[in-house]
Amino acid sequence: MRLLHTMLRVGNLQRSLDFYTQVLGMKLLRQKDYPDGKFTLAFVGYGDESDTTVLELTHNWDTESYDLGNGYGHIAIEVANAYEACDLIKAKGGKVVREAGPMMHGNTVIAFVEDPDGYKIELIQAKGRED
Repeated sequence: MRLLHTMLRVGNLQRSLDFYTQVLGMKLLRQKDYPDGKFTLAFVGYGDESDTTVLELTHNWDTESYDLGNGYGHIAIEVANAYEACDLIKAKGGKVVREAGPMMHGNTVIAFVEDPDGYKIELIQAKGRED
């Protein structure tokens, strides 16, 4: 068994695709419209679906936003340098909601960014790079 993908419902597919591809540097792996169901699925990630876990962005054509609720946590992405990643994300128009720095009660360097729908993405600096 292996983890294939995580699905997020998004209100504006193009806005989300721009964020995940242009701001976070993922690639659009595949996209398909389902006219009978009035939805589109787009898969994004850092590698091929056969090798890595990816994100499925689901856009229901008649829904512009979602209540995220209080059960969802976040997506985590490893980065070489969290400080530099935050600077790059901000330069590309992304929203950093927790600047890079050591996590509370630890020394792992983390940061949090938010996608256009309000989903949180944790950036975790690769071990050995806590400088």
